[in-house]
Amino acid sequence: MSKTIMLIHGAWLNAHCWEGFKARYEARGYTVVAPAWPLDDRSPTELRASPNPALAQVGINELINHYDRLIRALPEPPILIGHSFGGTVTQHLLDRGLGVVGVAIDPAPTSGVLVGWQTIKSTFPVFFSWGSWRRVMTMSRSFFSTRFAQTVPVTQVNTMYDRYIVPTPGKIYWDGLVSAAGKIRWDNPNRAPLLLIGGGIDLIAQAKMTKAMFEKQKQAPSNTELKIYPDRSHWTCIQLGWEEVADFALDWAVNNARAPKTLPQPAA
Repeated sequence: MSKTIMLIHGAWLNAHCWEGFKARYEARGYTVVAPAWPLDDRSPTELRASPNPALAQVGINELINHYDRLIRALPEPPILIGHSFGGTVTQHLLDRGLGVVGVAIDPAPTSGVLVGWQTIKSTFPVFFSWGSWRRVMTMSRSFFSTRFAQTVPVTQVNTMYDRYIVPTPGKIYWDGLVSAAGKIRWDNPNRAPLLLIGGGIDLIAQAKMTKAMFEKQKQAPSNTELKIYPDRSHWTCIQLGWEEVADFALDWAVNNARAPKTLPQPAA
């Protein structure tokens, strides 16, 4: 059984968002790596103050290949746990035959899966901003408090925003729109087991979209399961009670992981 976990964050956050999960999993004896996206490896405060302009060029393929390289450099194939856009990246990595098991929490849309109105509405700040496909974008505090993390108490909104929110490349949204990463092979016989977790009040990655993703992914012969938390938002990995989500994800992963095997050759 692999004792290495890789945590993959999503848009508007960096590796700092995994501080709770990382400490909790390390306390259980796991080696936990939580790499930031390229050019995202400073504190949220520093990133908001002076984002690297080159971040604007980071898209979904750059992210998938970034994590692909990091996984292949590990001493053993890891358990993969991704949130939001990181959940999408996780599914693409599994499709490449990487990882012994995967967990996608509140995954962003993937090619071939219909999205709901709330998810579409949540993309407006990017898609309705001219030139966003070549810009580094910043989330407003209003969007954070009403859509991204609407479960955060009003008195904690500014504290949570300042602690975790970072700029993100608009390119990843446009890449998703045109399916730049290509289609996932839903019936892939080499895909490791996969757990999809959704939140019933998630306005970014709606639960019905997570369910639709599950219907696609369960075509693979490996075990595929779905867990929906009715009262959890997109902020679920930091929201009060995140420990329950963290424990469920890891326990499922441990119970369903396949035996580690030699990693396949890197994709061209």
